[in-house]
Amino acid sequence: MNELLQKLFTCVEFGKINAASPYPPQMRGQDGAMELTRQALDAGLSPSEIMDTALIPAMTCVGQKFTDGKIFVPQMLLSAKAMNAALTHIKPYFSSGEVKRKGTFIIGTVFGDLHDIGKNLVCMMVEGAGWEVVDLGVDASPEKFLAALEEHPGAYVGLSALLTTTMTNMKTIIDKVHETHPEVKFIVGGAPVSAEFAAEIGADGYAADPQEDIKLLEQFLNATNQTA
Repeated sequence: MNELLQKLFTCVEFGKINAASPYPPQMRGQDGAMELTRQALDAGLSPSEIMDTALIPAMTCVGQKFTDGKIFVPQMLLSAKAMNAALTHIKPYFSSGEVKRKGTFIIGTVFGDLHDIGKNLVCMMVEGAGWEVVDLGVDASPEKFLAALEEHPGAYVGLSALLTTTMTNMKTIIDKVHETHPEVKFIVGGAPVSAEFAAEIGADGYAADPQEDIKLLEQFLNATNQTA
């Protein structure tokens, strides 16, 4: 791997956001993900190569380490922030079409629920995996999801809830969306949610952590491509 890309991979893996970031201590004073991405572009490396060789593999590594219990939410959050710092230089190429997104993921915390820490982490991790993320925020009504789907046809949808009193609103959203968009696939997650509950309400998948969201999205995408 190109030396710059290797350094960028390491910065994202260990959460080195920029040169001013004091974390991790062993990388204090070194360039971070933000500076290295700029350097890689200036050196003539393509945005796609940077994404495919350094950024996406680094976030995949981070997600797997979290799933395996080798790191915890604070470390994963720093890695996601490092990834987002790198993406500040890459995003203009998404807009121009030079770099293609894998697909679109619409996500929101269901209506009645104002918790967003888990949702925000999923947003950063999924975007880091190469997807366009449409974040509807908290207290998101069925109408918000329907409007977003009209604007982003073919998108997959994620629903988050942290309360047992609001998780039942997931079914309301799924049923309402499926009235006009029966093809839409849903992933649900949150502290009180389980795979059994996901099946009961008609969701297509349950994600216990962001890495599982990414795996399910890849499965949905592969299945869509095979039937196209």
